[in-house]
Amino acid sequence: MDIKKFKKGEVIIEEGTFGNKAYIIKSGSVEVVKRMADGKNQQISKLEKNDIFGEMGLIDQLPRTATVCALEDCSISVMTSENFDSLAKRNPQALMPILKVLASRLRNTLKIIEELDNQEQQNQALTIGNI
Repeated sequence: MDIKKFKKGEVIIEEGTFGNKAYIIKSGSVEVVKRMADGKNQQISKLEKNDIFGEMGLIDQLPRTATVCALEDCSISVMTSENFDSLAKRNPQALMPILKVLASRLRNTLKIIEELDNQEQQNQALTIGNI
């Protein structure tokens, strides 16, 4: 895997663009930002050393779901789809950390959806109670 350097404020991946690489932070930190329906950006998370991002684009090669920017100067390993495929063939067990990240992020997303659904139900109950 190649190592790339990114300066503070530099966009590493941009929401909506296509990509087939994943990134592992060796030093520094990044923020993950999602463009909301109202056009504003919302920070989703902050990632630091040994965290991975871009894994979905690496696997499905669909448009990026968020923008990732360097919060400080960063050194980041870049995993290409060729690296990923080679690793999958040689040592499939080495892919477990990526699969665990995907599972964890899916669980977090489902939890957020559940919380939003609960809030919506509470809002509906309050609205009905005020009628």
